[in-house]
Order: sequence, then structure tokens, then C-alpha cells
Amino acid sequence: MLEYIIIGLLIFTIILLIIVLVKNNGSKDVIERIGKLDTTVVKEIGDFKLNFSKDLRGDFESLVEKIEYRLNLINDRVNNQLSENFEKSNKTFMNVLERLNKIDEAQKKIDGLNSEIVSLQSVLTDKKTRGTFGEVNLEYILNNAFGPVSSGIYSIQHKMSNGSIADSLLYAPAPLGTIAIDSKFPLENYQKMVDKNRTKAERDMFEKEFVNDVKKHINDIASKYIIPGETSDEAIMFLPAEALFAEINAYHPELINYAYQKKVWITGPTTLISTLSIISMILKNMERDKYAKVIHEELDKLGVEFNRYKERWDKLSRSVKSVNQSLDELHTTTEKITKRFQSIKNAEIKELKNNDLEIEYNDEGEE
Repeated sequence: MLEYIIIGLLIFTIILLIIVLVKNNGSKDVIERIGKLDTTVVKEIGDFKLNFSKDLRGDFESLVEKIEYRLNLINDRVNNQLSENFEKSNKTFMNVLERLNKIDEAQKKIDGLNSEIVSLQSVLTDKKTRGTFGEVNLEYILNNAFGPVSSGIYSIQHKMSNGSIADSLLYAPAPLGTIAIDSKFPLENYQKMVDKNRTKAERDMFEKEFVNDVKKHINDIASKYIIPGETSDEAIMFLPAEALFAEINAYHPELINYAYQKKVWITGPTTLISTLSIISMILKNMERDKYAKVIHEELDKLGVEFNRYKERWDKLSRSVKSVNQSLDELHTTTEKITKRFQSIKNAEIKELKNNDLEIEYNDEGEE
């Protein structure tokens, strides 16, 4: 486009020159000059076109190189970005696969746990098995609270004087005293009571049966394990399932009141652990107080001995002070006698006669 504009300007300039020359000179001279001018213009236009083509080709090649360089940079950045995104996507995908594997493993464990729960439920349908389960649970809690049964704080399967056998007997400090703990597991009617597949009338009926079961257990504990002169006037009923304990406390306050009247305390695993922890703390404090009393008595005895030691030390100190005084006096007399012997040695007999020296000693040895 620029080339055409320049050529148009040159042609316009030539036409103006021709008009000027025609006016000033003859036609022959004008034609010659026009020929020369045409030749010059054609040459200059050719040179201009050649130079312009070279410059244009150089600029175009430089532009192509810059565009290729920019495209290569863009291509490298795109490739790097794609690689990073692919790596991130791959990591995310691997994390998803790993979590899916963990979910599968957890699902397998849940399935296994479901089968174990079903198995446990089938085991707990038997009353004897439920009793064993409660006894083992109770012993485990006691062991955690007080250590092995050899500690002497509690006993297992203790036979009472009336022939009844308590699951455990706890030797608590006064004023609690000896407390019997017995495990009870009223499960059958409870399961029927909370079964949503049954009608409301059926569930109400089983609820009444459940209340009667709990009252029967309370009466058994109160009559068998509260013995005047042998145990304290209260006992503990241990429910090995938290669900049973929560059901009674939430929906059956009449059972709590009934147990309170019978002096039977209803506990679940959590509340029993808390109760035993408090008793354990009391025992430790009593043991600490006992040793503190012994230490106090020994300190009193040590104080008496120290007073005797002080009296004897004061007596010895006075004796030593008296001996030191006697030694000082004896030292003075010794010095004077030494000086007298020295004077005799130096033959100062006349001076001794004139002084009419007499040496006398008193009862304590003083001159």
C-alpha cells in the first residue's frame, strides 16, 4: 500500500515538472528532459522497489521468527500446564482409588461386625450366657479400677452368710463399708419393647414386663445382698448395657424411686466406673493420710530426741567452756614459771633476793 502511494506521488511530481518545462522551454528540449527524467524516475522506482522488497522481506522474516518464537513459548507453556494438570489429575485419581479401597475395606469390616453383632445377639438370648457376660464385664471394670483381685479391695463370687453368692463384694471405707455388687441383664422384654415392627399395644405390654423384671431384680438384690452386720445397708445393681441404664433413667423414674426405697443403686458401665473411681480416690487419700499420721508421730519422737540432744550439748558446751578457762589460767601460770626459770638461768640471784620472791598456788592452780 505504501509503495503505491509513493509511486503516485512521483508520477504527480513528473506531471508538474512536465507542465513547468513546457511553459519555460521548447518541445524538443522538453521531450529530452522528460526522457531523462523518465529514465531516472524508472531507475529510482526500481531501486526503491528492490530496497523496499528487501526491507519488507527482512521485516517479514523477522516477524515470522518472532511469531514462531512466541508460538514455541506458548506451546511449551501449554505442554507444561497440561503435564502439571495431568499429574495433579493423576494424583487425585490415585487418591480417589485409595480412598475407595479404604471404603471397601471399611465396608467389609462393617459387614463382619454386623455378623459378629448378630452372633452376639444370638449368644445373649440365653440367660446363663447373659449372666456370664455381665460377670465378666463387672470383673473387668473392677480390675481396671483397683487392680487384680489379690489387692484385697474386692472379691469375686463371694458367698454370703445366707448362702447367696454375690458377683462381687467391695470393701469400701467407712461410712460405706462392705458393698455387694450384682450383675443383672433384663434383655428379652427390653428388646421386644423397643422393636418398632411390633404394634404399640404389644410394646406397651412388654414395657410393663420389663418394669416387672427390673423390680424383681431389685427385690432379689435387696433381700440377698443387704445383710445387717455383714454388709452395709445398701447394694449396687450393675446393668452391663448402657442402653438398659439409659432407658430406665430416661423413661422409668418410678424404677429409680423404687430402687432408692430398697437402697439399691442402679448403675451402668459408665456410672459404675465413675463410682469406683471415686472410691479408689478415697482409698488412696486414706492410705496417704495413714502414712502422714505415721510420719507425724515419728517427727514428734524425733523432736523429743532432738531436745535431749540439745540439753546434753548445752551441758557439754558449758563443761568445755570451763575446761578452756582452766587451760587459759594454767597457761598463764606456766608462762610466769617459765620466766622465773629463765631469770634463774641468767644468774639474776640478787634481784630475786631483793624482790623476796614467793610463789604461792591456790586450790585451782592460779599463781
